This record gives sequence, C-alpha cells and structure tokens, in this order.
Amino acid sequence: MIDKIWSGRSKLYWLLLPLSFLYGAVSGLRRLLFRCGLKKSRRMPVPVVVVGNLTAGGNGKTPVVIWLTEQLLARGYRPGVVSRGYGGKSDHYPLLITKDTTTAQAGDEPVLIARRTGVPVAVAPDRTAAVEAILQHAPVDVIITDDGLQHYALQRDMEIVVIDGERRFGNGWWLPAGPMRERAGRLKQVDAVIVNGGTAQPGETAMQLVPGEAVNLADGTRKPAAEIGECVAMAGIGHPPRFFTTLNSLGVTPAQCVAFPDHQSYSPEQLSALIKPGQSLLMTEKDAVKCFAFSATDWWYLPVSAAIPAKSADLILDKVISHIKNA
Repeated sequence: MIDKIWSGRSKLYWLLLPLSFLYGAVSGLRRLLFRCGLKKSRRMPVPVVVVGNLTAGGNGKTPVVIWLTEQLLARGYRPGVVSRGYGGKSDHYPLLITKDTTTAQAGDEPVLIARRTGVPVAVAPDRTAAVEAILQHAPVDVIITDDGLQHYALQRDMEIVVIDGERRFGNGWWLPAGPMRERAGRLKQVDAVIVNGGTAQPGETAMQLVPGEAVNLADGTRKPAAEIGECVAMAGIGHPPRFFTTLNSLGVTPAQCVAFPDHQSYSPEQLSALIKPGQSLLMTEKDAVKCFAFSATDWWYLPVSAAIPAKSADLILDKVISHIKNA
C-alpha cells in the first residue's frame, strides 16, 4: 500500500498531507537553524564526504559507499566509514566494527561495508561521535558517511546523492504522504547526483548494479547464479523487486520470490521453512551478513557492485581527492 501511495497510484496520500507539511516545516526549520549557527555543527580535521539520498527506502547508496571506498583504497588513500547503524542496537556508542560485531549490534549495512572493504567502520546516532572514534583508532585521511545527508550536526566537504532511477521521487511529497526527506530542489546544492538504474537526466551520473557470482554462505564457494538450480529467492532490502529482476536477467527463475521488510532480522527456522528438499535459498548480500552464524549448505547470496562510467567516476574521485589534498 505504501508503494502505491508514494508512487502516486493511490490518492490516499491526500489524507497524509497535513503530516507532510508538518514534516517539511520542521525539517526546513532545523536546517535553517544549523545554517544560521543557532544549532551547532562540527567540522572534522579530515574531509567528510556524505553519500545520502532525498527519499526513504533503498536507493543504492551503500554500493556507492563501497565503490568510493574501494576506489580510494586503490589510489593509496585511507578512508573510514561512519553510519547511523539503522536496525542495530548496541549497549554503547560509538561502536567500532570488528570481526565479532553482529548485525544485531551494528545494523546490516555497516557490517556489510566492513566485510567488503576492510576499512574502519563506526556507527552511532551522533555521527560526529562515530567520526571521532575512528580518528582515535585509525590513521584515516577521509571519512565517508553512509547516509546522513540530513545529519547537519556534522559538517561536510562534499555531498553525493543517490537516486533510484526507476522510482525517482515518487509523488514528490514529504514523508509520510510521499517518500521525500527533502524536496528535489536540494539537488542543486550537492556536488554529484548518481542515478541507480533507469535513465540519468542531464547533469546526473548513471550507475548500474552489476552482479557477481553467487557465493555459498557456508563455505564461500562461488558459481554463476544460473548454476545453482531450483531456488527460492528472498530479499529484505529497501526495494526487493530490484533483486528479483536482477536474478531474471541472469537466467534465474526462482520457484518463489519472498520479500521481507528492509533491515529484517531472521531466524534459521524462518528461512529454512522457505525452501523444500532439493531447493536452494538465494538472498542478497545485505541479508547474508545477518545469516552467516546459522547458514545452511544450500544457502547462497548474490553480491552486487556499483558500476559508473569511467569519465563520470574520475570527475567524482577528483573532487574527493582534491579535498583530501587540501585538508
């Protein structure tokens, strides 16, 4: 139902407009207070690059964070990543991710980023505290924030917005009548706009999510997804249909596609019940990081990576690197 409302296919959003106007007024006032200095924001001793979005739901920003992190590592820089850690609950903050940190403590996306990149990752509701925790424990020269475009308590040197190219801004209204955290005019103030799928408009950078080979959760074996055999696909991400469409493009026709809410927690009994004897379970990497502790031998995940045209990628990286060199 919420997808129909936010996409404009249902007129029920009219009933939520009063709450949306309130949301817009409060968020606008809050930003104004930061801009006027009436609410304090912190500048860090290293450059801060925000990778965020204007809408609620999955847009593909975490793959962009991983892409940017890996590109900087390949050029000899030392990035660190901070996150709100949505979906996790720790007994203390800031929380530095280690190999023993669970998704229940830190959330799925920070654990995924740490596993894929190996860089220092910290989570905290107060992202300035997360940055300080990294700076105290690792010699980083740039901080990348996974989300946090609206976290104005942390000053930033560069802003990158990721847009879902298929859904874009839906009906264009603020939450809860629409998907918007901020109105689309905010794009005029950011440094780069990356469009995940769909068609990039003038001034925007196109991006595609490119799948790799399927990976077995139990032993790390890799094989093309089409060779897994009969399977059930599951996804607990912001927009599960994107994952199912990706599988179809690889020649995989699941016996069943099961969508869970974003950041869903799982139990072994819950997931084992999804498949019949002889079937495999195929999930996203974001789901997999929550399942390694109790995975079965017939469970697989499909990693995806952000692919950005070389010319556009160089422009974005040059901006980031210039901030690092000038710090």
